[in-house]
Amino acid sequence: MSEPRDDDEDDAELFRSAIGPVRPMRETAPPPSAPRPRPRARMAERDEAQAREQFRHALEDSLLEAGDALSYRRDEVSPRLLQKLKRGEISVQEELDLHGADTREAEQLVRAFLHDARQHGVGCVRIVHGKGLHGAATIASGGQPVLKNLVDRMLRHRADVLAFHSAPPAQGGTGAVLVLLAPRRLRS
Repeated sequence: MSEPRDDDEDDAELFRSAIGPVRPMRETAPPPSAPRPRPRARMAERDEAQAREQFRHALEDSLLEAGDALSYRRDEVSPRLLQKLKRGEISVQEELDLHGADTREAEQLVRAFLHDARQHGVGCVRIVHGKGLHGAATIASGGQPVLKNLVDRMLRHRADVLAFHSAPPAQGGTGAVLVLLAPRRLRS
């Protein structure tokens, strides 16, 4: 280690005399640090993603094929009444044909049709969705009939639908569905 030179000490003394008396600066708070990221529930996010994936696969696994029959009944509907519907023994009062409709249009048509039928006191309707053997939507969906699956999903989630079943062969077979609607309740 070398000893400090006299020139360095002279320069420091010269600097201090040129500046004059010095007062220390008061201490300031350090600048704020970047905010810490909010904690994430990574395991919950992963569980949620896995649940969505399983649900999507369950939906894909439950898709109907062209020849599959649609069938559903609420608990308050007797199995005997569903059998009558299945055999076509309940008179159909109105019909909706979805041939040529895309999914968005078909969904709107079904909603409006069922609403109007219920408003007019119609108890049983037929919706012709087609078997799904032809058409670009069927090919794009991996061979499943798009409108048939759409109608099935929609009818199962409607409160005004009591039961439905694919029509007997003379009334359209698996390309149509007979729908039993709940009676309209009058407001008092």
